Amino acid sequence: MRAFITGLAGTELSEQERAFLRDAQPWGLILFKRNIAGPESLRQLIDEVRATLGRSAPVLIDQEGGRVQRLGPPHWPAYPPGAAYGALYDRDRDTGLAAARLGARLIAADLAALGIDVDCLPIADVPIAGADPVVGDRAYGTEPAKVAAIAGAVAAGLAEGGVLPVLKHIPGHGRATADSHARLPVVNADRTALEATDFAAFRPLAGLPLAMTAHVVFTAIDPIAPATISATIVRDVIRDSIGFQGLLMSDDISMGALSGSIAERTRAAIGAGCDVVLHCNGEIEEMHAIAAEVPRLAGEARRRAEAALMAKRPAAPIDLAASRAEFLRLMNGVWQPAEPYA
Repeated sequence: MRAFITGLAGTELSEQERAFLRDAQPWGLILFKRNIAGPESLRQLIDEVRATLGRSAPVLIDQEGGRVQRLGPPHWPAYPPGAAYGALYDRDRDTGLAAARLGARLIAADLAALGIDVDCLPIADVPIAGADPVVGDRAYGTEPAKVAAIAGAVAAGLAEGGVLPVLKHIPGHGRATADSHARLPVVNADRTALEATDFAAFRPLAGLPLAMTAHVVFTAIDPIAPATISATIVRDVIRDSIGFQGLLMSDDISMGALSGSIAERTRAAIGAGCDVVLHCNGEIEEMHAIAAEVPRLAGEARRRAEAALMAKRPAAPIDLAASRAEFLRLMNGVWQPAEPYA
């Protein structure tokens, strides 16, 4: 296995992609809306990828709810944005946490039925006034303890459903005044403020098996390199101050926040301490360039990858109809789907 996660171009494997997967052996696959035509088609695509790789490789997706939901109506239910759980939490803490956990458990049921076993969720970003809306209502709130509590409930709900959570965007995207999909955000807050807010939300979640980096510069720590390619931030903040010891993946290496060629970005992320590089756009030439640069999974990176997969547990039994009805009851007055649940 090589130390990267790849995307694909469409709903079916091309011969080029099939040959690439066989030869390059990425650790995992990530899915986007362009890969999704319907349940049967998606299950077939996942099965074909795993058959081509010759192993049950992890399959990832961004299924948060709200604006970031790759699976949705008419085939799958809609889910609320993270802020809805935060609003419910403010009314009653226990109800907010129960709803967050149950919503994630239902998402896990949707994903597991397709063969998807990793969700890029929860978010522990703590937004501030004036920040770019790229996080916005995806966040659970603006207080670190509240964000960590809800994120922990979401992670537990996913795990109960046999799906691994990915903590993002470590060490924090909430202060960013730019969308890292398009350009590089620079955060000028001092280290004391970062430790007390942004980083504080991640510390209670440091035991989760996987995390995704933020393409954000924190000038108080590294004035030049964003977290994804900063050895200082990976070592001193993510691994030391926050205490995260699981598998660390980059955010999408093709995003506009990063500069240089795809090969240069890949080398920089691995050199900084990312265990695996995430590449999402499905462009075959870039995929080949990344595969040529990443190492085979070995040493600590391989140990973390194996430990992450070993953290996955069989899904606990669930009555889906009753659980969906209970979820809507809990969310009543805070959020309701535009279309009725099936």
